[in-house]
Amino acid sequence: MTAIKLDLQNISPFISGSALADCQEKVTRIHQSMEKGEGAGSEFLGWLHLPSNTPDSLLVDVNREAERLRGLAEVVVCIGIGGSYLGARAALTFCSHTFGNQLSRYKRGGPEMYFAGHNISSDYLTDLLELIGTRSFALIVISKSGTTTEPALAFRVLKQHLENRHGIEGARERIVVTTDSSKGALKELADGEGYPAFVIPDDVGGRFSVLTPVGLLPIAVSGIPIVELMAGARDMEKITTATADFLGNPAYGYAAIRHVLYQQGKTLEVMSGFHPALEYILEWWKQLAGESEGKEGKGIFPASVLFTTDLHSLGQWVQDGQRNLFETFMTLEKSNRELTVPTSSSDGDGLSYLAGKSLDFINEKAYKGTVEAHLEGGVPNLTLQLKDRSPRTLGAMFYFFQRAVAMSGYLLGVNPFDQPGVELYKRNMFRLLNKPGYGKE
Repeated sequence: MTAIKLDLQNISPFISGSALADCQEKVTRIHQSMEKGEGAGSEFLGWLHLPSNTPDSLLVDVNREAERLRGLAEVVVCIGIGGSYLGARAALTFCSHTFGNQLSRYKRGGPEMYFAGHNISSDYLTDLLELIGTRSFALIVISKSGTTTEPALAFRVLKQHLENRHGIEGARERIVVTTDSSKGALKELADGEGYPAFVIPDDVGGRFSVLTPVGLLPIAVSGIPIVELMAGARDMEKITTATADFLGNPAYGYAAIRHVLYQQGKTLEVMSGFHPALEYILEWWKQLAGESEGKEGKGIFPASVLFTTDLHSLGQWVQDGQRNLFETFMTLEKSNRELTVPTSSSDGDGLSYLAGKSLDFINEKAYKGTVEAHLEGGVPNLTLQLKDRSPRTLGAMFYFFQRAVAMSGYLLGVNPFDQPGVELYKRNMFRLLNKPGYGKE
């Protein structure tokens, strides 16, 4: 199968052919506009052909810096918030060992990887500092401006610890930044201190930046082959560029289904992942969809659950709660490993009927049973099946959702690439903190 398969058989009872035909016309017009570099927010369409336009030399540079950090540090901390960390964290969770940081370095093959700058918490940073202890460590700092509050706070604290641990000169070689090409506080600091630096393209917004050095560097440091990741993204770019027809373009098919259901009052999408490795894929998707679509009183609210775990907490609500939702299941065709249920001389747990069957086989039946149950409960649902946990599939999935969410925003009539609502809380917080220029409480 291809990296991503879209199963729409459970949508047909809820959507008419005429509604899809009307949507197809709109999608075709929007597709043509995007390919011409037109439309609201078109100055941020740099992600559209980023995979095919990324030179091999950039991947070589990123890999070279990643190898330097891997050899230099026992621990690497990636500092960023939103799109500056979610893509990398999703990649590590998806492709790597579930308990990678707990393995020996020999088995893990590289440094322990942690994330900071995505919250404001004394406990989190203090615990992280205690975890690092006296070990050698390095920082990857990701920020367009260098003044975003959460990562700036984390960087100030961790930079001081790094300088205390390795000295000023030692810290210089252990800090790598990804920031604006020409301006901003982090750019000025990097130039002044001589930190190695990578560029966030001017025409790529944060939540669309996972396939730039924003995501590529920490992903490469973790040991995931970014050449394969980009190959998967190029595969999906080619597919979704070639045609706007739903039958040939799964990203647009998904976007169209979402839009038609939204017009019917289905204002909440529950993305239901059926594998633990999907946990941060779901978090990355929520930011991508939420910040791109939630504007002007419009937009589908993106929620996520991780099954079967959440079937024992939120399954009841999905089954019998308000009918303002639809559900997108995300499944894996193949796990990295296979574990079968052992036989037992007794059957006290009542599981002998499953002896010899794999956990993935059982999980698949749980998925199919859930699909049937939620459909009976009146929840329209579709399925995105991922081929495997390979970097190539991951790259295809990243690009798939970028295309789909951009199309969804344009179908709603909003600019998918700005986030004006995010700025209000910042202004209020700065005022309450008496930041110069924001008045006093």
